[in-house]
Amino acid sequence: MKENKWIRAAIPALLLHCSIGTVYCWGTFSKEIAGYIGQENSAVQWAFSFAIFFLGMSAAFLGDVVEKDIKKSSLIATVCFTVGMVGTGAAILLKSLPLIYLFYGCIMGIGLGTGYLSPVKTLMLWFKDRKGLATGLAVAGFGLAKAIATPVMQFFLNKFDNNPAYMFFIMGGIYCVMMFIGHRLLKKPEGWVESHEKGGIKEFFSTLGKNFKFSFSNKTFIGIWIMFYINIHCGLALISQEKAIFSTIGLSLATAATLGSVTAIANAAGRLGFSAWADTFKDRNTIYKLIFILSIALTAATIFTHGIVNQIVVLCVALLIMVNAGYGGGFSNVPTLLSDHFGMKSISAVHGMCLSAWAIAGLTGNQMATYIVEHTGAFDPETGFNPVGTQNVLYATCALYVVALIVCFVLVKSPEKEEAQA
Repeated sequence: MKENKWIRAAIPALLLHCSIGTVYCWGTFSKEIAGYIGQENSAVQWAFSFAIFFLGMSAAFLGDVVEKDIKKSSLIATVCFTVGMVGTGAAILLKSLPLIYLFYGCIMGIGLGTGYLSPVKTLMLWFKDRKGLATGLAVAGFGLAKAIATPVMQFFLNKFDNNPAYMFFIMGGIYCVMMFIGHRLLKKPEGWVESHEKGGIKEFFSTLGKNFKFSFSNKTFIGIWIMFYINIHCGLALISQEKAIFSTIGLSLATAATLGSVTAIANAAGRLGFSAWADTFKDRNTIYKLIFILSIALTAATIFTHGIVNQIVVLCVALLIMVNAGYGGGFSNVPTLLSDHFGMKSISAVHGMCLSAWAIAGLTGNQMATYIVEHTGAFDPETGFNPVGTQNVLYATCALYVVALIVCFVLVKSPEKEEAQA
């Protein structure tokens, strides 16, 4: 009996990614956590940075585990993500910031990395003719998770008098069920037999070393890694300033909240739209060139018009929609771009190595924007925001987008040109 690709690939991918994507809901409850445990919000914010760091590094370290056995990797993801959620709730009740770092940052981060990787190759195997659309669908679930989960989490926060601990317990249980169903359904198509080979710690690090050497000794991989890193770094830098930008350009809280949902949807739409669009190009790298050109154009326009300081609402909103869409599109196109250049045989391991860029960008993007805002311009005592400092973030992101565009043309050639030069 022929198995259904939607049941064995698309649905489990959505169940996994719609669960782990709620890591981006951190802003919904971070202030409540800081208030309940008696810590500065800036200190609590590091839990999110650690989660993204461990996401990328666990993907790099465990990419070979995903390659060999998606059942094992998806189960690891389910267990670690659930333990991370429930453990964070317990850490909040204990008012322990180090335990929040451990559970939300480290343990949940490992679940994020393995959960993110596990369905990707399976999707590309089932949807060979439209692999961009297939991976975009799953990764869109990761981006859309924030829009879906935020009102639910806010409901539980209100229900328990702004104590986020119980929200973590309840949501942890819900996501455990969703991810376990995804784990059970996920399966590669007939003909692709996973090795399940066993190896000790020595073999693990030997394979890891080979994967690292293979990836980072390749000019094309380095180019893709740099493009991916810059896109995430700039995306996080501007997305982290979204609330400040909306306030500075004079939007009401209700309007800002609505536009926040719009940018979240743009993030998800970019993941699906840009990856589906990339399927129509001979060279999938064309989509990155378009993302960077559009990002440069809107960023430069906002710089030259001083759009944030002068409160040019349409331009600032267009910039944030494009940054969110490009940020999402960059994620969904990485695995398919890598498969075009390196084939399907070891794509999970190579993709995992590339996600180390996400780990580093998770530590640098927000922090760069915060540093620029705090050290340039002046804060408005009435709003608590810094219009000039926020505007100055655009100079750094625009310059980095230009670097990424140059890398697109210089280091990442089309597969046909690579073969001709070989």
